[in-house]
Amino acid sequence: MQLSLRGCRGVCAAVVASVMVGVGSVSAQDLASFEKRLTVHTLPNGYTFLILERAGAPVFSFATRVDVGSAQEVPGITGLAHMFEHMAFKGTPRLGTKDFAKEKVALEELEAAYQAYERARAVVKPDQAEVDRLLKVFKAKEAAALEFVVPNAFDEAVSREGGVGLNAGTSAEATTYYYSLPSNKFELFAYLESERFLHPVFREFYKERDVVMEERRQRTESQPIGKLIERMLATAFLAHPYKQPTVGYMSDLQRFTMTDAEAFFRTYYVPANMVTAIVGNVKAAEIIPIIDKYFGRLPKGEKPPPLRTLEPPQAAELSITLREKAQPIYIEGYHKPSALHPDDAVYDAIAEILGRGRTSRLYTSLVEKQKVAVQAQVGGGLPGVKYPHLFVALAVPARGVSNDKVAEALHAELARMSSEDVTDEELARFKTRAKADLIRSLDSNSGLAEQLVTYHTLTGSWRDIFTYIERTDAVTKADIRRVAADVFKASNRTVARLENEAAPAAGGTR
Repeated sequence: MQLSLRGCRGVCAAVVASVMVGVGSVSAQDLASFEKRLTVHTLPNGYTFLILERAGAPVFSFATRVDVGSAQEVPGITGLAHMFEHMAFKGTPRLGTKDFAKEKVALEELEAAYQAYERARAVVKPDQAEVDRLLKVFKAKEAAALEFVVPNAFDEAVSREGGVGLNAGTSAEATTYYYSLPSNKFELFAYLESERFLHPVFREFYKERDVVMEERRQRTESQPIGKLIERMLATAFLAHPYKQPTVGYMSDLQRFTMTDAEAFFRTYYVPANMVTAIVGNVKAAEIIPIIDKYFGRLPKGEKPPPLRTLEPPQAAELSITLREKAQPIYIEGYHKPSALHPDDAVYDAIAEILGRGRTSRLYTSLVEKQKVAVQAQVGGGLPGVKYPHLFVALAVPARGVSNDKVAEALHAELARMSSEDVTDEELARFKTRAKADLIRSLDSNSGLAEQLVTYHTLTGSWRDIFTYIERTDAVTKADIRRVAADVFKASNRTVARLENEAAPAAGGTR
């Protein structure tokens, strides 16, 4: 079992390393030369494109990041950001249908039938016979609408023209779409991508909703670690929507509608809320007219307002215990600022020294010396980094060792980080690895495109990528001790234990 807790390193060091792929051994001082290759083009409707020209094979990759995730959802529609990600692959009025004029009517009748069914079962004392009747009507309308569908038409249109890596992902704070194509297929890309956001068709909506519910069953409800993390977030966050699972609560998945999804799309999928990076063997001067022609068709809309809810300071240690027939796991989460905070590089240093690799303090102490754990790691970024989030420590107890024993050993290392300076060697190793990550070729064009839009959306400018090494160089021993002492407090801690259901509640060994 592996749980990635790299957190901001995915938004900082990995981003920096990614932008250096194919550029050579460069540093923050090479921003000017990098800018020569990158064009920022913003359309009148507010849509921003980052175009990075890179010589090489005649291919390009893109990533489109929409500034919406589960944090933008409200009770009753959790999981809808992820649901629309699925809908974005269902095609358009011209792609994915046998007869759109007839399909459009069928979809309208389908939604009317579902709304009637939903109203009937939502009353305080539903008439079960009427609910059952309306369910049959809905199922019949759904079957009729599905008759017009050409399955997987969008996917096949991309792959047929040489496209690879077609995929998307939804997080707590963003939804990202990406794939790669030959350079001579750029106009096809512009047409397909603009069309699916200009004229999305919500075909197979309720069928796909069932697919998402199955995802939840497999990844959360049938996975002890999935259930533990979901409950930990719900405990650690009292007010902020970071407490909501990205996949959504099952009751919401069973109730939100096509109408809800259309309203969500109209609110958040506006050009001002979208950024696309294009990386590869393209010329900005040649592709900008194509971008304008297709993406300029998207109607202008106001960027959605920022979140209002702030998480209040945690006042006391919180704890949950989940009992399953499973390997015990011990997790602690500490509230930390967003990735934009001036101390973010200090948190990266703490994560590096505490939990990166076999030379880290936790591995050396808990795994090798004390042998109380078989795995130990730390990191920020749960469940995201845009807003204040959790710095997390995770350990898997060794056979016969309780979670309480692991907690004792972990707390000793956190206290040491808070009260003693790290060594010169530890600090130097962190900075050396940061620089190595900077120049190492970590990603392809597609990875680079995704990282560019991530950073541009997060900070407002891709240029902030180049400040990361400067910030790591500025980290001092005193900074590490100060931040560790501030964050590793019992009152700031949420504990999540996964216990084998046959195990005793406490004690040093089993």
